[in-house]
Amino acid sequence: MGLLRRVRREEPRGELVAVSGADPLNLVGIVTPGDVLAGVATNRILYRDGIPVAIKEGAGSGERYLVEVAPDERERLKSALVRGRVAPLVRTYLGKSRPAFTAASDPR
Repeated sequence: MGLLRRVRREEPRGELVAVSGADPLNLVGIVTPGDVLAGVATNRILYRDGIPVAIKEGAGSGERYLVEVAPDERERLKSALVRGRVAPLVRTYLGKSRPAFTAASDPR
């Protein structure tokens, strides 16, 4: 909680962070005004400097903006909101998963 308070006191940098609707940081409609966003993994929330600015409900639906957004900024926010798939090789490089098991890697 102390870390969240510290972030609130920092100067705005325009930093965008997208989280899953199932994330514990999904406080849309609970702490903030408006409708509650269901806590399911297909929902997404985009925060700018800790303030919710856009949501995406479900896998096939479009995004909804919670603040005024200039037309030229919409594409950037949309890109940040949509979760892209990371190639398996890149995930391995980033340490997010282990490489596939092969007979050659068996230490026996």
